[in-house]
Amino acid sequence: MALLRKFTKTFFVLFNLAVALLFLLACANPFVHPTSWWPFSLLGLIFPFLLLLLIGFLVFWLCLPSKSWALLSVAAMAIGFNNIRACFAFHPLASFSETRQPASLRILTWNVRSWDEFTTKKAGTSGHREKMLRFLGQVNPDIMCFQEFFESHENHGLEATIPYIRDRLHFPYYFFSRDYRHKDGLYETGVIIFSKYPIVDSIRIRFGANDTAHMRESLLAIDISVRGQTSRIFTTHLQSVLFRSRDYRNLEIIRNVDDSVLEASRSIVKKLHRAAALRSGQADIVRDELDRSPYPVIICGDFNDVPNSYTYFRIRGNRQDAFLQKGFGMGRTYMHLSPTLRIDYILADKRYNILQCRKYPLPYSDHHPVVADLALPPGE
Repeated sequence: MALLRKFTKTFFVLFNLAVALLFLLACANPFVHPTSWWPFSLLGLIFPFLLLLLIGFLVFWLCLPSKSWALLSVAAMAIGFNNIRACFAFHPLASFSETRQPASLRILTWNVRSWDEFTTKKAGTSGHREKMLRFLGQVNPDIMCFQEFFESHENHGLEATIPYIRDRLHFPYYFFSRDYRHKDGLYETGVIIFSKYPIVDSIRIRFGANDTAHMRESLLAIDISVRGQTSRIFTTHLQSVLFRSRDYRNLEIIRNVDDSVLEASRSIVKKLHRAAALRSGQADIVRDELDRSPYPVIICGDFNDVPNSYTYFRIRGNRQDAFLQKGFGMGRTYMHLSPTLRIDYILADKRYNILQCRKYPLPYSDHHPVVADLALPPGE
């Protein structure tokens, strides 16, 4: 019996050590470039689950005579606190008021998945475009940043969206990347920024113009003057993993441990590796542009990466994450694969006051919109 107890304790100690080691390696993910150390980026995806295991071990050891082993989890979590802080917002009493404070700027970011026109029509149901546009009118932002924005032309049979937003929602100014255009000119897609304030200047940087990878959109920026203060607003959509139906089937194979699990895993890892490497290069470009701005910066968009990633930490730098400042929980913004995926962000220069932030759990796109109110103190 004593031998069994010794074996059981040794097993849990080794298991705890392995989890702590993987957790610390995941914490190193923001500081190592994925082009050279891509396995770290994969560990970053399971960071919340490793943290949950560490907490479980902490409780486990505290319930046993060998309480000193609980220090292993405590030490690992203390070392990785910055990573934990990036993944969880600790404001349980946070609320969001539709009524804005005076002199505030309301910003919305949303990957609209082409207004859901193609996905729902394949399923034989009506699209969500009208509901999405009504929501925008209710939230009433000053700046709207969209990724996977779809603009139809007259001969496509769908109503054009830009005129509706310009005339019905009263956004007279916009800047559209037009990253992809149908060969017959039926429609265009890309990232776009709408503004109720005049656009003083604009910037467009296209990622990897010589690369044929799809679902990679530009980095856009506009300069606006609000009550005599100039701000630069960025938006972007970084490289997607580009999962297709076959990849989701492979994930199901992995979950069910089917006979072809090795081949399925190899396919998934290959796509994750390539996407992480491409995003890291894009993140470096974005960071350089942010640092060059002569004005206070706000950047928002679909980064396609989790908070515990090189992409997120590289772009954020010393900027504020609106959700971490005024939100609660993990703030999931992508509704598939895992409940831990917060990949859409609003990041702001420290000169801004973050007044409130909310993620709206809408079912229309595969991403949820994020809205934040910010204010620039006089004289900044």
